[in-house]
Amino acid sequence: MTKKIRRSGAALGAVLMASLSACDLSPNYKPTQFLYPNGWGGKGVLVDGKPSDGQPRGDWWTMFHDPQLDALEARLLQSNPDLQAQAEAFTQARDVARETEAQLYPQFSGSAGGTKNRTSVTRLWRARGATSALYESSEFYSGAATWEPDFWDRIRNQSHLQKNLAQASAADYANSRLSLQAELASDYLGLRGLDAQYAVYDDSIRYYRTAVQITQLRQSGAIAAGLDVSRAENQLYSTMAAQSNVVAQRQVLEHAIAVLVNTVPASFHVPQENSQFLRFHTVQVDAGLPSQLLERRPDIAESEREFAASSRAIGVSRAAFYPDVTFSASGGFMNNGFDLANMANSMWSYGVQAVEPLFTGGLRRAALQRAWSQYRQNADNYRATVLAAFQEVEDGLSQTREFHRQQMQQAEAVAAALRTQRMTMALYTGGLTNYLDVVVAQQAALTARIDEVQAQTTQLQATVRLIRALGGGWDRSQLPSIKEIEPFHALQYDNLHHPLPAGGIDPHDSPSDSDLRGNYSSPQSVQGLTQAPSKR
Repeated sequence: MTKKIRRSGAALGAVLMASLSACDLSPNYKPTQFLYPNGWGGKGVLVDGKPSDGQPRGDWWTMFHDPQLDALEARLLQSNPDLQAQAEAFTQARDVARETEAQLYPQFSGSAGGTKNRTSVTRLWRARGATSALYESSEFYSGAATWEPDFWDRIRNQSHLQKNLAQASAADYANSRLSLQAELASDYLGLRGLDAQYAVYDDSIRYYRTAVQITQLRQSGAIAAGLDVSRAENQLYSTMAAQSNVVAQRQVLEHAIAVLVNTVPASFHVPQENSQFLRFHTVQVDAGLPSQLLERRPDIAESEREFAASSRAIGVSRAAFYPDVTFSASGGFMNNGFDLANMANSMWSYGVQAVEPLFTGGLRRAALQRAWSQYRQNADNYRATVLAAFQEVEDGLSQTREFHRQQMQQAEAVAAALRTQRMTMALYTGGLTNYLDVVVAQQAALTARIDEVQAQTTQLQATVRLIRALGGGWDRSQLPSIKEIEPFHALQYDNLHHPLPAGGIDPHDSPSDSDLRGNYSSPQSVQGLTQAPSKR
């Protein structure tokens, strides 16, 4: 009977220890579920086309079929300093997670040393007749081990919390990359739009120079008054001033592009295109289903991972109400000579410590309440991020549709304005109308042509915003898994300068120690930045 009781007690103890070693005090985490509409409220340009043609990919900018833009985007991914800094932030988040997980394992240490002591000849309490100094030596080596069993999953929850935050950092990197790519594409399209405006102004200036000459000839023949010449000259010089303003805007955009590709603006130049028309065609974008948006937006993934981390923080705060148990042991040898490996010279100690705070003035309760509040706050932030994402997609769909319609209508306005300009000049040359009608027609034609270019530029930039709102081809499967968060192998002791790649993020592939020299002249001649000697 006694043996049965002992066996039952041992079994009960084993079951109790097993339950304590897996006592997760964090709440069961389930991401918030949302109700989605069956489709989008707006319809973008050609959004009902073939999904395989319009689905944004990882290199979505190639949809514009511009080799110069492709080359610039490649340089941005390779050397943009903001992007590289975000990659290093992900590396640091991975290392913090590994530091936290290391607390799960026993910690070992070793020590060794020796001393030699000499007493003074004139020491106090020396023996009678002692006339020499005394010497004493001691040599030792020892080892120690400590381990804190994670009965309440405090360390495990801290580790999972940091890994969730590392995943959020990876999603933040993807979001930063997408934002920079979209910014570069939008700036480049805006720059090409300014090139088209410059060409329109250039063509109008040539036309207005001819108009000035006509008015001067008519004035010299006493057919027209000097007022006509003044009006023609005013039209000419005001158009030249507007062209100079376009040049200034282009230079500012060019400087912005230079910084994005990690180049000093003074040594960077994008060749100008002398065309009155943008050569980009309407880009087909497939918005997909609303239910797919949560899997395609990196900012939503970042918010969700922060939400998951906050649930682990609750488990950490709950574990603070239970005692912390620590096992420790140490042992070694000590002697006054080198003959240490002798059991008579051995020393050892071991112990178990359990600490339970009895009164902390509400410290642990406040920490737990704060953890719950942060959990609810992250839930609200997650919901707000999702709503903002749906708004951005709907805005992009509406803008691409209406801006495309505006572009088509503006083309008709340009055709009508140019006809009016030609007919009015013909009437003036024949003496059938005054020059004021000519000026009004010229101003209307120039405004219509500039508006047409601006409408096309705006429509292209709206397409970029729509692609960004749809995630730019990113997918949640690209987020590193919990296992991939490990920055190095368990037994790896070399090549620690850079972590193992995870989630497609590898800072080692990008130059971070570079000077700021570079040049850009053509898609076939994109000179990379000169690599400076490493200072590490």
